[in-house]
Amino acid sequence: MKESFITFIKGILIGVANVIPGVSGGTIALITGILESLLNVIKKILSVNSVKLLLKGQLKQWSNYVDFKFAVSIAAGVIIAIVSVARLFKYLFDNYPVYLWAFFFGLVAASIYFVLKTVKKLNFANILFLFTGTTIAILIAFLHPASENRDLFYLFLCGIIAAASMILPGISGSFVLVLMGNYELVMIDSINELNFNILIPVAIGAGFGMLALSHILSWLFKNFPDQIISLLSGFMLGSLLIIWPWKITIWKINEFGEYVLNRSGEKIVERYSWFFPEQLNKEVLIAFLLMLIGIFVIWYMEQIAFKKRKIYENNRSLF
Repeated sequence: MKESFITFIKGILIGVANVIPGVSGGTIALITGILESLLNVIKKILSVNSVKLLLKGQLKQWSNYVDFKFAVSIAAGVIIAIVSVARLFKYLFDNYPVYLWAFFFGLVAASIYFVLKTVKKLNFANILFLFTGTTIAILIAFLHPASENRDLFYLFLCGIIAAASMILPGISGSFVLVLMGNYELVMIDSINELNFNILIPVAIGAGFGMLALSHILSWLFKNFPDQIISLLSGFMLGSLLIIWPWKITIWKINEFGEYVLNRSGEKIVERYSWFFPEQLNKEVLIAFLLMLIGIFVIWYMEQIAFKKRKIYENNRSLF
């Protein structure tokens, strides 16, 4: 029961991260140590064997095969976060963006160190993968957002890309949707209004994207663990630019010098301009404190995980 509750909390964290542009649900999954388990569950649920067991009515075997308990705990957490907790984060994001970004910056910055520690040998090849991942994430940060598009195929494509980036550490699914111009349409308007004309094609695309990527990533983790961890750590390192708390929003302007608005009447982001605060005021001090809290959270989680590993290894050595 306790384990399921902890998994449920991790699901909430993943769901919240998926809603905030710039923060990756995959990063949270990697930080909390469940990324590989999550990939395996997605892969099994969407597999041919899973469908066969369901069609035969072998529910118990199916439940054991897909690790149903884990899947339900994660799914419940993600769904609850997206429809409820995410609204709180949206309020914080709208009213206290610097504080929210600062906390996530601390989380991701600390997690890079602990994730890289799992690489057995940081040789030239792994450093190259780290550099490649960092470069890709930084390039994504400098892309200009597109305009909103309701075309069915485009929504399907949004689902594929967003789902893929949601389980890739360092690549934010929501930020990708911002770049594609459909963040508010998919993650805010359609969810709040339960607009199934938008949600259904996105969900189908997401299922397809998760199915493909879960198989690919699981195979990579099994055969090239150090290289894939180095690449994903690079994604996380590069994403720090996106998450950096102090940035100026440059709004999209048309040829008449007027702000371009989306269908909700809100301004569309053109790009961001990052800067370092010149004055050490109250906001800056609180932001740095939240960064340290984010770092401490990851350190504390790592200590708990380390103790659990030690207990498991000691118990195993007795037999």
